Amino acid sequence: MNFNFSKFGQKLNQRDGIVELMDDLGKAMSTHPDMRMLGGGNPAAIPAMQEVFRRRFDEMSQDTQAFDKMLVNYDGPAGNPRFLSAVAECLSRETGAALRQQNIAVTSGGQTAFFFLFNLLAGEFADGSHKKILLPLAPEYIGYANQGIGTDLFIAQPALIEETGPHEFKYHVDFDNLQIGDDIAAICVSRPTNPSGNVLTDAELGRLSELAKAHDIPLIIDNAYGNPFPGAIFTEASPLWDEHIILTLSLSKLGLPGTRTGIVVANEKVIEAICAATAVIGLANNNIGQAITAPMLESGELIALSRDVVRPYYRERSERARRIAAEAFGDSTPYRIHVGEGAFFLWFWFEGLPITTRELYRRLKARDVLVVPGEYFFYGLENQWKHSEECIRVTFSQPEPVVREGLEIIADEVRRCYAM
Repeated sequence: MNFNFSKFGQKLNQRDGIVELMDDLGKAMSTHPDMRMLGGGNPAAIPAMQEVFRRRFDEMSQDTQAFDKMLVNYDGPAGNPRFLSAVAECLSRETGAALRQQNIAVTSGGQTAFFFLFNLLAGEFADGSHKKILLPLAPEYIGYANQGIGTDLFIAQPALIEETGPHEFKYHVDFDNLQIGDDIAAICVSRPTNPSGNVLTDAELGRLSELAKAHDIPLIIDNAYGNPFPGAIFTEASPLWDEHIILTLSLSKLGLPGTRTGIVVANEKVIEAICAATAVIGLANNNIGQAITAPMLESGELIALSRDVVRPYYRERSERARRIAAEAFGDSTPYRIHVGEGAFFLWFWFEGLPITTRELYRRLKARDVLVVPGEYFFYGLENQWKHSEECIRVTFSQPEPVVREGLEIIADEVRRCYAM
């Protein structure tokens, strides 16, 4: 049988970027237990968090009526009313904004939220115009790249690079060259940025917010790792919300990726559109994550855990991984790591690397180490940027022996490449 796919079907079936990454991760987990999994974004199993979630399951199982309802019933497409109210009240306390239940919608994970948002706001319009999402700081999250129903959905601005130490650097938004034309439907940033762990300063975020407001377009902030939860952020960064801002959060990075619970905070018109999309695409969302965390949001426990458990856990992991990297690479190998400001990753820059990082990825995979090549994070650029072929993303959320072995192999392979 010859199955012919539509243009959209062909686009979804592209074997690169997030598809290749998830395919390799899945195969490695099921058929290659010795693979050092330094490529994914899976959170660590933090013992203190796991204990809390097990406790919540025990509590939930005692209320048989509520437990059965959670498993048997569909919620509305916006989500569970108790959970929506808990999120609105929590974020109102943390941001100072007057949020209501009508400003909140649940999606089947953050990835689904962005599929809805990008295609609701950008693409082809009834008047024949085509609008795009502006990414003001490339590199940006790999998972956005292929989400457009149509093509040519993104335009990206290369980051400014500040060399902050012998083996360290930091990205900044290049405001002097940032152009927002009539073809821009929205501005989108992740904070902390996946892959680099860069955290836009409050001043940078405020400036982007003012630019979006001046051009009467939304500013989308992907807060999957940020404040107030899960709190995997190691520098000062205030949560921000306004009528023109669309904020997304997730339960995944708290340690609940299996519940597939994304959260969109936005103007009621946007929330209504998200709910309609959910009803059409999936009827309703997963109830379990909402049931686990609703009372934790109401009591403030989730914010306290984010501050006192999640943040220090990943900060310590980040610092330890950097020490291991320094030992593995030494001073003779050209390398830099982005300043550690949040998220779960080391973002390496090998300036002048004689091969692309896609080739480096293949070589490391043959040595039982999975990373993510940097090229996948630089989509939407108008011009080729050599920097995009010199970076890799490495997670430090895996157990320390895996991280150490993986970084030692990476350092050895990079030295071989420079010696070619």
